[in-house]
Amino acid sequence: MKKPQWAIEKEQAKKAAAAETVWLFGLHAVRDALLNPRRVRLRLVVTRNALERLGDAVAQAGIEPEISDPRRFAAPIDPQSVHQGAALEVKPLGWGSLEDVVMADGPLPPRVVLLDRVTDPHNVGAILRSAEVFGARAVVGVQRHSAPETGALAKTASGALERQPYLRVRNLAEAMQELKDMGFLVLGLDGEATQSIDAAIAGQTGRPVALVLGAEGPGLRDKTKATCDALVRIEFAGGFGSLNVSNAAAVALYAVRPRD
Repeated sequence: MKKPQWAIEKEQAKKAAAAETVWLFGLHAVRDALLNPRRVRLRLVVTRNALERLGDAVAQAGIEPEISDPRRFAAPIDPQSVHQGAALEVKPLGWGSLEDVVMADGPLPPRVVLLDRVTDPHNVGAILRSAEVFGARAVVGVQRHSAPETGALAKTASGALERQPYLRVRNLAEAMQELKDMGFLVLGLDGEATQSIDAAIAGQTGRPVALVLGAEGPGLRDKTKATCDALVRIEFAGGFGSLNVSNAAAVALYAVRPRD
């Protein structure tokens, strides 16, 4: 029996996704990826100086380095990238399902960050760093309108991409509802909200909490707002204040940290 076209296209999409690779660059990002047993590593291009600086990480990864002239760096990355003489081709990380990641056993109530159309890899990388620092279980974006796993994102994340789950889901509102069904309190950050984060979280720090942040400018979409349990704002000391999305994520994660 001949397969229907939709089934063929689905298989082709899966094969394309499996074949997708990412070039990471920069000493910190490359070293952490070399030491990450979850990473599938394909090709390492380094200068002799970078190879010395990476130390035992290359030997531990069991990958043969390709030595490159720093004046004609052989990796297929943007020549303007600050690669520090090190680039590593890898497969994107697979973390598993949203439920598996956020409901894994842990000592503290889970915290999750969801991103509504945040496409700047530098912002996402910085959010991953904050998520790791404050113990979030995952950072979640949407497949079509979020920054994919790239070298620029990994470099900004400064190693956090190897340890902090970064999931991309098909539909953000559905993921939010899934979290609500798991018992999460879902709070959307909105500069025009009347309630502060502190007020919304009062007496509920023992609950799982998900923070939803929108892109700078457009903010949260209407559907995203409607799916939140509450819209909250960050209190400012003066009459006017604003933070970019990565700074707002760090402040919000600190505000909802579990307390005794």
